[in-house]
Amino acid sequence: MRTGRPTPLVVLTAEERQTLEQWTRRPTTAQGLAQRARLVLACASTKTNGEIAATAGVTRQTVGRWRHRFVRKRLQGLLDEPRPGPPRKITDAEVERVIALTLERTPRDATHWSTRAMAKRSGLSQTAVSRIWRAFGLQPHRSKTFKLSKDPLFIDKVRDIVGLYLDPPDKALVLCVDEKSQIQALDRTQPVLPMRPGQVERRTHDYTRHGTTTLFAALDAKSGEIIGEFHQRHRAREFRRFLVTIDAAVPTELDIHLIVDNASTHKTPLIHRWLVRHPRFHVHFTPTSGSWMNLVERWFAALTEEQLRRGVHRSTRELEAAIRRYIDITNERPKPFRWTKTADEILASVERFCHRISNSGLAPTTYSADVRRLRRW
Repeated sequence: MRTGRPTPLVVLTAEERQTLEQWTRRPTTAQGLAQRARLVLACASTKTNGEIAATAGVTRQTVGRWRHRFVRKRLQGLLDEPRPGPPRKITDAEVERVIALTLERTPRDATHWSTRAMAKRSGLSQTAVSRIWRAFGLQPHRSKTFKLSKDPLFIDKVRDIVGLYLDPPDKALVLCVDEKSQIQALDRTQPVLPMRPGQVERRTHDYTRHGTTTLFAALDAKSGEIIGEFHQRHRAREFRRFLVTIDAAVPTELDIHLIVDNASTHKTPLIHRWLVRHPRFHVHFTPTSGSWMNLVERWFAALTEEQLRRGVHRSTRELEAAIRRYIDITNERPKPFRWTKTADEILASVERFCHRISNSGLAPTTYSADVRRLRRW
Protein backbone atom coordinates (compact mmCIF):
# COMPACT_ATOMS: atom_id res chain seq x y z
CA MET A 1 0.00 0.00 0.00
CA ARG A 2 1.37 3.41 -0.99
CA THR A 3 2.18 5.74 1.90
CA GLY A 4 3.18 9.41 2.11
CA ARG A 5 1.53 12.76 2.05
CA PRO A 6 -1.85 12.83 0.34
CA THR A 7 -1.95 14.73 -2.93
CA PRO A 8 -3.97 17.92 -2.34
CA LEU A 9 -6.51 18.91 -4.94
CA VAL A 10 -5.78 22.17 -6.76
CA VAL A 11 -8.91 24.20 -7.46
CA LEU A 12 -8.42 27.52 -9.21
CA THR A 13 -10.65 30.56 -9.17
CA ALA A 14 -11.24 32.40 -12.42
CA GLU A 15 -8.91 35.22 -11.32
CA GLU A 16 -6.15 32.79 -10.31
CA ARG A 17 -6.35 30.95 -13.62
CA GLN A 18 -6.20 34.22 -15.54
CA THR A 19 -3.15 35.37 -13.56
CA LEU A 20 -1.34 32.05 -14.02
CA GLU A 21 -2.00 32.06 -17.76
CA GLN A 22 -0.69 35.64 -17.99
CA TRP A 23 2.50 34.59 -16.20
CA THR A 24 3.07 31.77 -18.70
CA ARG A 25 2.52 34.00 -21.73
CA ARG A 26 4.14 37.28 -20.68
CA PRO A 27 7.67 37.57 -22.18
CA THR A 28 8.98 39.56 -19.20
CA THR A 29 8.04 36.89 -16.66
CA ALA A 30 11.01 35.17 -15.00
CA GLN A 31 11.49 31.66 -16.34
CA GLY A 32 11.22 30.12 -12.89
CA LEU A 33 7.89 31.79 -12.18
CA ALA A 34 6.54 30.86 -15.62
CA GLN A 35 7.42 27.21 -15.04
CA ARG A 36 5.73 27.19 -11.63
CA ALA A 37 2.62 28.70 -13.18
CA ARG A 38 2.54 25.97 -15.85
CA LEU A 39 2.94 23.28 -13.18
CA VAL A 40 0.05 24.65 -11.10
CA LEU A 41 -2.18 24.90 -14.17
CA ALA A 42 -1.39 21.27 -14.92
CA CYS A 43 -2.08 20.31 -11.29
CA ALA A 44 -5.56 21.78 -11.64
CA SER A 45 -6.33 19.03 -14.16
CA THR A 46 -6.79 15.35 -13.39
CA LYS A 47 -3.15 14.49 -14.17
CA THR A 48 -0.93 12.91 -11.55
CA ASN A 49 2.36 14.38 -10.37
CA GLY A 50 4.23 11.75 -12.36
CA GLU A 51 2.43 12.58 -15.60
CA ILE A 52 2.98 16.31 -15.11
CA ALA A 53 6.67 15.76 -14.30
CA ALA A 54 7.20 13.69 -17.45
CA THR A 55 5.55 16.33 -19.62
CA ALA A 56 7.34 19.32 -18.03
CA GLY A 57 10.75 17.67 -17.81
CA VAL A 58 11.05 18.03 -14.02
CA THR A 59 11.02 15.61 -11.10
CA ARG A 60 7.87 14.40 -9.37
CA GLN A 61 9.14 16.00 -6.15
CA THR A 62 9.25 19.41 -7.86
CA VAL A 63 5.64 19.10 -8.98
CA GLY A 64 4.57 18.01 -5.49
CA ARG A 65 6.42 20.88 -3.82
CA TRP A 66 4.71 23.57 -5.90
CA ARG A 67 1.33 21.83 -5.64
CA HIS A 68 1.50 21.90 -1.82
CA ARG A 69 2.87 25.45 -1.70
CA PHE A 70 0.10 26.76 -3.94
CA VAL A 71 -2.59 25.06 -1.84
CA ARG A 72 -1.12 26.68 1.29
CA LYS A 73 -0.25 30.16 0.03
CA ARG A 74 -2.06 30.45 -3.32
CA LEU A 75 -0.46 32.81 -5.88
CA GLN A 76 1.80 34.44 -3.32
CA GLY A 77 3.46 31.08 -2.69
CA LEU A 78 4.79 30.91 -6.26
CA LEU A 79 6.81 34.11 -5.93
CA ASP A 80 10.45 34.07 -4.84
CA GLU A 81 10.80 34.14 -1.10
CA PRO A 82 13.28 36.51 0.55
CA ARG A 83 16.73 34.99 0.29
CA PRO A 84 18.86 34.40 3.38
CA GLY A 85 21.84 36.57 4.19
CA PRO A 86 22.38 40.24 4.92
CA PRO A 87 20.63 42.84 2.78
CA ARG A 88 22.40 44.50 -0.12
CA LYS A 89 24.74 47.28 0.88
CA ILE A 90 25.31 48.66 -2.62
CA THR A 91 22.43 50.59 -4.12
CA ASP A 92 21.25 50.60 -7.72
CA ALA A 93 22.51 54.18 -8.03
CA GLU A 94 26.03 53.10 -7.07
CA VAL A 95 25.92 50.26 -9.58
CA GLU A 96 24.73 52.63 -12.28
CA ARG A 97 27.53 55.06 -11.45
CA VAL A 98 30.18 52.35 -11.84
CA ILE A 99 28.72 51.32 -15.19
CA ALA A 100 28.55 54.93 -16.41
CA LEU A 101 32.14 55.63 -15.37
CA THR A 102 33.35 52.45 -17.03
CA LEU A 103 31.62 53.15 -20.33
CA GLU A 104 31.90 56.92 -20.59
CA ARG A 105 35.16 57.95 -18.95
CA THR A 106 38.76 56.85 -18.48
CA PRO A 107 41.11 57.41 -15.55
CA ARG A 108 43.45 60.40 -15.70
CA ASP A 109 46.61 58.29 -15.72
CA ALA A 110 45.58 55.34 -17.92
CA THR A 111 43.75 54.39 -21.09
CA HIS A 112 41.33 52.03 -19.33
CA TRP A 113 39.98 51.18 -15.90
CA SER A 114 41.36 48.59 -13.51
CA THR A 115 39.43 47.28 -10.51
CA ARG A 116 41.84 49.15 -8.24
CA ALA A 117 41.35 52.47 -10.06
CA MET A 118 37.57 52.08 -10.24
CA ALA A 119 37.36 51.10 -6.57
CA LYS A 120 39.30 54.23 -5.63
CA ARG A 121 37.10 56.42 -7.83
CA SER A 122 33.74 54.92 -6.80
CA GLY A 123 34.43 54.28 -3.14
CA LEU A 124 33.53 50.59 -3.46
CA SER A 125 35.72 47.58 -2.90
CA GLN A 126 37.63 45.89 -5.73
CA THR A 127 35.50 42.78 -5.21
CA ALA A 128 32.30 44.78 -5.64
CA VAL A 129 33.63 46.40 -8.82
CA SER A 130 34.57 42.98 -10.21
CA ARG A 131 31.11 41.61 -9.47
CA ILE A 132 29.41 44.56 -11.19
CA TRP A 133 31.63 44.23 -14.25
CA ARG A 134 30.99 40.48 -14.49
CA ALA A 135 27.24 40.94 -14.16
CA PHE A 136 27.14 43.45 -17.02
CA GLY A 137 29.77 41.78 -19.20
CA LEU A 138 32.25 44.66 -18.93
CA GLN A 139 35.94 43.89 -19.51
CA PRO A 140 37.91 47.16 -19.59
CA HIS A 141 41.23 45.27 -19.66
CA ARG A 142 40.41 43.65 -23.01
CA SER A 143 40.44 45.15 -26.47
CA LYS A 144 39.90 43.75 -29.96
CA THR A 145 40.73 45.03 -33.41
CA PHE A 146 38.47 45.11 -36.46
CA LYS A 147 38.76 45.88 -40.13
CA LEU A 148 35.86 46.82 -42.36
CA SER A 149 36.09 45.79 -45.99
CA LYS A 150 36.06 48.58 -48.57
CA ASP A 151 35.43 46.17 -51.41
CA PRO A 152 32.74 47.66 -53.71
CA LEU A 153 31.59 44.09 -54.47
CA PHE A 154 31.45 43.10 -50.79
CA ILE A 155 27.77 42.12 -50.81
CA ASP A 156 28.03 40.08 -54.00
CA LYS A 157 31.13 38.24 -52.78
CA VAL A 158 29.59 37.47 -49.40
CA ARG A 159 26.50 36.00 -51.04
CA ASP A 160 28.64 34.03 -53.49
CA ILE A 161 30.91 32.40 -50.89
CA VAL A 162 28.20 31.77 -48.30
CA GLY A 163 26.14 30.17 -51.05
CA LEU A 164 29.01 27.76 -51.76
CA TYR A 165 29.15 26.79 -48.07
CA LEU A 166 25.44 26.41 -47.42
CA ASP A 167 24.29 25.16 -50.82
CA PRO A 168 27.28 23.74 -52.75
CA PRO A 169 26.77 22.96 -56.45
CA ASP A 170 26.14 19.40 -57.64
CA LYS A 171 29.00 17.33 -59.09
CA ALA A 172 31.53 19.79 -57.77
CA LEU A 173 34.07 20.16 -54.99
CA VAL A 174 34.41 23.36 -52.95
CA LEU A 175 38.02 23.89 -51.85
CA CYS A 176 39.19 26.67 -49.55
CA VAL A 177 42.73 27.45 -50.67
CA ASP A 178 45.49 29.60 -49.22
CA GLU A 179 49.15 29.52 -48.31
CA LYS A 180 50.73 29.85 -44.88
CA SER A 181 54.05 31.45 -45.64
CA GLN A 182 57.25 31.86 -43.65
CA ILE A 183 56.60 29.04 -41.17
CA GLN A 184 59.72 29.03 -39.03
CA ALA A 185 61.58 25.93 -37.84
CA LEU A 186 62.42 27.02 -34.29
CA ASP A 187 64.54 25.32 -31.66
CA ARG A 188 64.90 26.61 -28.10
CA THR A 189 68.36 27.49 -26.84
CA GLN A 190 67.85 25.22 -23.81
CA PRO A 191 65.92 21.95 -23.42
CA VAL A 192 62.21 22.33 -22.65
CA LEU A 193 61.39 21.61 -19.01
CA PRO A 194 58.33 19.33 -19.03
CA MET A 195 55.18 19.89 -17.02
CA ARG A 196 54.97 18.30 -13.59
CA PRO A 197 52.49 18.49 -10.70
CA GLY A 198 52.25 22.07 -9.52
CA GLN A 199 54.37 23.46 -12.36
CA VAL A 200 53.59 24.27 -15.98
CA GLU A 201 55.85 23.44 -18.90
CA ARG A 202 58.70 25.94 -19.23
CA ARG A 203 60.82 26.95 -22.19
CA THR A 204 63.39 29.63 -22.88
CA HIS A 205 62.25 32.90 -24.34
CA ASP A 206 65.01 32.96 -26.97
CA TYR A 207 65.27 30.51 -29.83
CA THR A 208 67.34 29.50 -32.84
CA ARG A 209 65.96 29.69 -36.38
CA HIS A 210 66.61 26.80 -38.75
CA GLY A 211 64.93 28.12 -41.90
CA THR A 212 61.40 28.63 -43.14
CA THR A 213 58.91 26.87 -45.38
CA THR A 214 55.58 27.70 -47.01
CA LEU A 215 52.54 25.46 -46.80
CA PHE A 216 49.96 25.55 -49.59
CA ALA A 217 46.71 23.97 -48.35
CA ALA A 218 43.26 23.23 -49.76
CA LEU A 219 40.44 22.40 -47.36
CA ASP A 220 37.48 20.41 -48.66
CA ALA A 221 34.58 22.44 -47.25
CA LYS A 222 32.28 19.41 -47.23
CA SER A 223 34.48 16.61 -45.88
CA GLY A 224 37.16 18.52 -43.97
CA GLU A 225 40.02 16.74 -45.78
CA ILE A 226 43.24 18.61 -46.53
CA ILE A 227 45.46 18.68 -49.62
CA GLY A 228 48.85 20.08 -48.65
CA GLU A 229 52.11 20.88 -50.40
CA PHE A 230 55.35 22.60 -49.35
CA HIS A 231 57.41 25.14 -51.28
CA GLN A 232 60.31 27.34 -50.29
CA ARG A 233 58.65 30.43 -51.78
CA HIS A 234 55.09 31.58 -52.40
CA ARG A 235 55.10 33.14 -55.83
CA ALA A 236 52.62 32.65 -58.66
CA ARG A 237 54.62 29.75 -60.10
CA GLU A 238 54.43 27.87 -56.77
CA PHE A 239 50.71 28.52 -56.62
CA ARG A 240 50.36 27.14 -60.16
CA ARG A 241 52.19 23.97 -59.10
CA PHE A 242 49.75 23.58 -56.26
CA LEU A 243 46.84 23.98 -58.69
CA VAL A 244 48.34 21.13 -60.73
CA THR A 245 48.45 19.03 -57.55
CA ILE A 246 44.78 19.79 -56.86
CA ASP A 247 43.89 18.95 -60.46
CA ALA A 248 45.55 15.56 -60.11
CA ALA A 249 43.97 14.80 -56.72
CA VAL A 250 40.34 15.58 -57.62
CA PRO A 251 38.38 13.14 -59.82
CA THR A 252 38.11 14.42 -63.38
CA GLU A 253 34.29 14.27 -63.44
CA LEU A 254 34.01 16.94 -60.72
CA ASP A 255 34.15 20.70 -61.16
CA ILE A 256 36.39 22.53 -58.69
CA HIS A 257 35.34 25.76 -56.98
CA LEU A 258 38.28 27.51 -55.33
CA ILE A 259 37.76 30.05 -52.55
CA VAL A 260 40.87 32.24 -52.36
CA ASP A 261 41.82 35.63 -50.97
CA ASN A 262 43.02 38.63 -52.95
CA ALA A 263 46.77 37.97 -52.77
CA SER A 264 48.59 39.11 -55.88
CA THR A 265 49.93 35.60 -56.52
CA HIS A 266 46.34 34.45 -57.17
CA LYS A 267 45.70 37.03 -59.90
CA THR A 268 48.77 37.05 -62.14
CA PRO A 269 48.59 36.47 -65.90
CA LEU A 270 50.36 33.14 -65.35
CA ILE A 271 47.50 31.92 -63.14
CA HIS A 272 44.87 33.38 -65.44
CA ARG A 273 46.27 31.54 -68.46
CA TRP A 274 46.40 28.28 -66.51
CA LEU A 275 42.77 28.63 -65.39
CA VAL A 276 41.67 29.32 -68.97
CA ARG A 277 43.24 26.02 -70.03
CA HIS A 278 41.45 24.20 -67.17
CA PRO A 279 37.79 25.21 -67.42
CA ARG A 280 36.61 22.95 -64.60
CA PHE A 281 38.29 25.36 -62.14
CA HIS A 282 36.09 28.23 -60.91
CA VAL A 283 37.69 30.88 -58.68
CA HIS A 284 35.74 32.80 -56.04
CA PHE A 285 37.56 35.67 -54.33
CA THR A 286 36.82 36.67 -50.75
CA PRO A 287 36.07 40.38 -50.19
CA THR A 288 39.05 42.65 -49.62
CA SER A 289 40.04 42.38 -45.93
CA GLY A 290 37.61 39.47 -45.70
CA SER A 291 39.89 36.45 -45.50
CA TRP A 292 37.91 35.38 -42.40
CA MET A 293 35.41 33.96 -44.89
CA ASN A 294 37.96 31.41 -46.08
CA LEU A 295 37.55 28.32 -43.89
CA VAL A 296 41.13 27.17 -44.48
CA GLU A 297 42.19 30.07 -42.24
CA ARG A 298 40.38 28.31 -39.39
CA TRP A 299 42.38 25.16 -40.12
CA PHE A 300 45.60 27.18 -40.17
CA ALA A 301 44.70 28.51 -36.72
CA ALA A 302 44.24 24.95 -35.43
CA LEU A 303 47.57 23.91 -36.98
CA THR A 304 49.35 26.81 -35.30
CA GLU A 305 47.79 26.21 -31.90
CA GLU A 306 48.07 22.42 -31.82
CA GLN A 307 51.33 21.81 -33.67
CA LEU A 308 53.48 24.86 -34.39
CA ARG A 309 53.31 27.25 -31.42
CA ARG A 310 55.01 24.93 -28.92
CA GLY A 311 56.76 22.65 -31.37
CA VAL A 312 60.55 22.23 -31.47
CA HIS A 313 62.04 21.69 -34.95
CA ARG A 314 65.76 21.62 -35.71
CA SER A 315 65.35 21.83 -39.48
CA THR A 316 62.76 22.60 -42.11
CA ARG A 317 62.69 18.88 -42.90
CA GLU A 318 61.57 18.15 -39.32
CA LEU A 319 59.04 20.97 -39.51
CA GLU A 320 57.53 19.73 -42.77
CA ALA A 321 57.43 16.16 -41.48
CA ALA A 322 55.51 17.30 -38.37
CA ILE A 323 53.00 19.21 -40.49
CA ARG A 324 52.57 16.22 -42.84
CA ARG A 325 51.79 14.01 -39.84
CA TYR A 326 49.23 16.56 -38.70
CA ILE A 327 47.62 16.56 -42.16
CA ASP A 328 47.58 12.74 -42.26
CA ILE A 329 45.93 12.58 -38.83
CA THR A 330 43.37 15.18 -39.94
CA ASN A 331 42.56 13.17 -43.06
CA GLU A 332 42.18 9.92 -41.11
CA ARG A 333 39.16 11.30 -39.30
CA PRO A 334 38.26 14.56 -41.07
CA LYS A 335 35.80 16.89 -39.42
CA PRO A 336 34.52 19.81 -41.49
CA PHE A 337 33.99 23.27 -40.11
CA ARG A 338 30.28 24.08 -40.15
CA TRP A 339 29.33 27.45 -41.62
CA THR A 340 26.12 28.57 -39.91
CA LYS A 341 25.57 32.26 -40.76
CA THR A 342 23.53 33.15 -43.81
CA ALA A 343 24.56 36.01 -46.07
CA ASP A 344 21.64 38.11 -44.83
CA GLU A 345 22.69 37.58 -41.21
CA ILE A 346 26.27 38.62 -41.97
CA LEU A 347 25.21 41.73 -43.86
CA ALA A 348 22.76 42.69 -41.11
CA SER A 349 25.52 42.29 -38.51
CA VAL A 350 27.88 44.49 -40.52
CA GLU A 351 25.13 47.09 -40.89
CA ARG A 352 24.51 47.13 -37.12
CA PHE A 353 28.22 47.46 -36.45
CA CYS A 354 28.60 50.33 -38.93
CA HIS A 355 25.67 52.08 -37.26
CA ARG A 356 27.31 51.64 -33.84
CA ILE A 357 30.67 53.08 -34.86
CA SER A 358 29.03 55.95 -36.76
CA ASN A 359 27.26 56.92 -33.52
CA SER A 360 30.09 56.03 -31.14
CA GLY A 361 30.27 59.58 -29.82
CA LEU A 362 26.70 59.42 -28.49
CA ALA A 363 27.23 57.35 -25.35
CA PRO A 364 24.12 56.54 -23.32
CA THR A 365 23.66 58.57 -20.18
CA THR A 366 21.54 56.23 -18.06
CA TYR A 367 21.67 52.54 -17.34
CA SER A 368 18.82 52.28 -14.86
CA ALA A 369 16.89 49.74 -16.93
CA ASP A 370 19.94 47.47 -17.14
CA VAL A 371 20.46 47.74 -13.40
CA ARG A 372 16.83 46.78 -12.75
CA ARG A 373 17.16 43.72 -15.00
CA LEU A 374 20.23 42.55 -13.10
CA ARG A 375 19.35 43.27 -9.51
CA ARG A 376 20.82 39.97 -8.40
CA TRP A 377 24.34 40.80 -9.59
